[in-house]
Formats: sequence, C-alpha cells, structure tokens
Amino acid sequence: MKEEIKELKYYIETWGCQMNEEDSEKLSGMLKSIGYTKTEILEEAGIIIYNTCCVRENAENKVFGNLGELKHLKKKNPDLIIAVCGCMMQQEGMADKILNKFPHVNIIFGTHNAYKFPEYLNRVRTEGVQVKEIFNKETEIIEGVPIDRESAVKAFVTIMYGCNNFCTYCIVPYVRGRERSRKSEDIINEIKDLVSKGYKEVTLLGQNVNSYGKGLEEDIDFAKLLRKINEVEGLERIRFMTPHPKDLTKDVIMAIKECDKLCEQVHLPVQSGSNRVLKKMNRHYTKESYLELVELIKKEIPGVSITTDIIVGFPGETEEDFLDTLDLVNKVQYDSAFTFIYSRRNNTPADMMLNQVSDDDKHHRFDRLIKAVNDSVIRKNKEFEGKVVEVLVEGPSKNDESKFTGRTRNGKLVNFSGENIKAGDLVNVKIVRAQPFSLVGEVE
Repeated sequence: MKEEIKELKYYIETWGCQMNEEDSEKLSGMLKSIGYTKTEILEEAGIIIYNTCCVRENAENKVFGNLGELKHLKKKNPDLIIAVCGCMMQQEGMADKILNKFPHVNIIFGTHNAYKFPEYLNRVRTEGVQVKEIFNKETEIIEGVPIDRESAVKAFVTIMYGCNNFCTYCIVPYVRGRERSRKSEDIINEIKDLVSKGYKEVTLLGQNVNSYGKGLEEDIDFAKLLRKINEVEGLERIRFMTPHPKDLTKDVIMAIKECDKLCEQVHLPVQSGSNRVLKKMNRHYTKESYLELVELIKKEIPGVSITTDIIVGFPGETEEDFLDTLDLVNKVQYDSAFTFIYSRRNNTPADMMLNQVSDDDKHHRFDRLIKAVNDSVIRKNKEFEGKVVEVLVEGPSKNDESKFTGRTRNGKLVNFSGENIKAGDLVNVKIVRAQPFSLVGEVE
C-alpha cells in the first residue's frame, strides 16, 4: 500500500524562463488530472520530471549532474519513472546523448509535444518501453491543457509561442520554433476563468510579445490585445514579458499609460550598449535609438520602472564596447537587471565567431557591471522611502513568516507587517526602509 501511494506522487524541477515555468504548471496539471499528487521530496516520488533550459551551459550541466544522481534511486525503486523534457531536448542529438549516458531515463520529449506526456507515461507503465519523441517543427497551438498554478493570486498566460528574431547568441528560435499567436478569444477566456477563481494579476508571456497577432485572421496586434484584456472585470493587474526594443511601438506605450490595469513596468532587454556588438548580435537597434525609447517610456508613463537583460563577454567585445554598456546602464538607471556572462551555444552564429572573450575578461567585466547595476537599483529603491504604495499581497514572507510579501504596481518586492491580511488583498503600505533588493514597510 505504501509503495502504491509513492508511485502516485511526482516531483518536477524546472530550469529556465517563465515559459518553462508555465510548461511545468501544465505538466503538473496533466498529472493531477489523472490522479497524481505533487511532492517536494525527491525520494517520495514515483515520477521525476526535469524540465530543461538550454540558454546557458550551466543549466545543462545541472541537468547532467542531477540525472547522474538519480541512478541510486532507480536501483532502489526500479518502477521509478524518470522523464526529461524542455528546450534542451530540442537540440540536435541531445536526446540520444542523454539516453546513451543515462539509460535509466524512461521518457524524453520536447517543447512542441509536451501535451502528449500522459500518453507517453501510459506507454511506459503498460508496455514497459522507453519513449523518445521530439517534434522537430512547431505544431498547431493546443488549447485546454490542464494547468496547476504555482500561485493562487497571480498567473502566467502565454499569448504566443516561438521567435523569429534569430539573435546570433540565442538558441530559442531553434528549440521553441517560429512565432505562433493564440486567438485573442482563447486568451480572454483563460483570463476570465482565472478571475473567476480569485486570481488578481496576470503576466502575459511570449518570446517577443510585440509580435503578437501576426498570422492571425483577426485584426489585432499587441496594443489592441492589451486594451481588450484591460476590460476584463475583476482583474486588477496586467504585466507582460518580453518585448523586443526594435518592436516596442508607441501604441503599446500609450496602452500602458491609458489602461488602468496595466502595471507601470517595462522589461526592455538591451543585451549590450555597444552599437558594434548590437549589430553582431543581430538586435536591429542602436544604443541611441534604445535611449530614445527609454526617454519616451519615462515621459509617457510616470513612475515607470524599467528592467533589462545584459550579456557580458559576447564574442569580440572590447573594453571600449563594455564601457558603452556601463554608460548605458548609468544613463537609464534600471530598477533591476538580469545579467549574464555570454555562454556559447552550439549551432548559433555567435558560437562560430572569432575573438571569443577570455573567461578572465568576462568575469572582470561582469563584476563591474553588477556593481553599476546594483548602485542603480539601490538609488531607485531609496526613492520609495516615506512613500505609500499599493501592494498586491502574495502571502507570508519567505524570510520572516510574521510578515507579508507582495509587489508594487511597478514590480518592487515589499516585505511588510500588518494584521488581518490575506493573499490576494490590495493594501496600501508605507515604505520605511529601502534595501538593495527589496523594500520594507508597514500597512497604512
């Protein structure tokens, strides 16, 4: 009896972006719909799923290391089912490499056929076979897949899949496929269903949300979609990521300004401040045009927070190029930034470029970038001291359960004290202290 209960539990670990997180929520939803329950304890699980990322080498190495460590669990429990999925599996030859190196893996599937996981699981259970199925091309969008949300307050909603940009460092178009947009009716219906279940905030997801609508029969683009979603009754907040700077139109900026539910936060990945590097990255904008876009956003959306992604050590990056990036960081004054050391990815144009930057130079520049970004973040956070801000309560603080945690409309993390508060409440909080990566406050 104990073994039977064990087999009905699953463990899932996710690496990568918000798209991967939502994919894992769908895998979890499918499993729960057929009677499985989730566990956070690896040894309790009868099914272990690793949902992988291939954007950086470090994420891949973690997968290899974890799969190796599962050998002893498989020996103790031969009925244990191990599945590996996600972007990493879409890379040519990767699935065979894993099966050769880790023959204890039972199921391998990619990003385009995750909806078929229950079928693969049933085959392993009933036929005792090893399943490897990778769709090389994107399929039609499958609606109605069960989803088990991590939060009861805020939710990810994918509006489109894939990417057509082919930045030279990026493997995403090769593993996520070309751009495909969901019908706006399906998106609106999903959001209305979320609101009926008590959700207050949605984050719209896409590799390049600005491209939304292309290829659809209906007359719609991203700005029009934002305005339609803003009309959903009961929804409190709307966020989105990720827009591409070359495609962010004034229509979208004005939608953020004019729609009361759209949060004053724009994630605008710059990647580099050097025009020479940006051209090699195939980004299709310049440092100057990016700064003009930032100026327009700040002008039209008072109190907006701007966040970004930056890569250090792209092939051929010189000290002068890096100084251009530091200059841009100082000019924009970001509220936060995801910073990365360039990681070579097989089958991308950047991997074959000459003048790869040495690890020493990469790490030295990375340390200097982190300091510049952190200085900016601290200055921006200090501006909130003494102000009263609206916070959407997410639940107890992870660091101090006597306090609550939530975010402002412009994305600032706030830990605060108060009474008679529950997740999903909107409360006014006075900020008493700014910390490097969060704000501390008290309910007014």
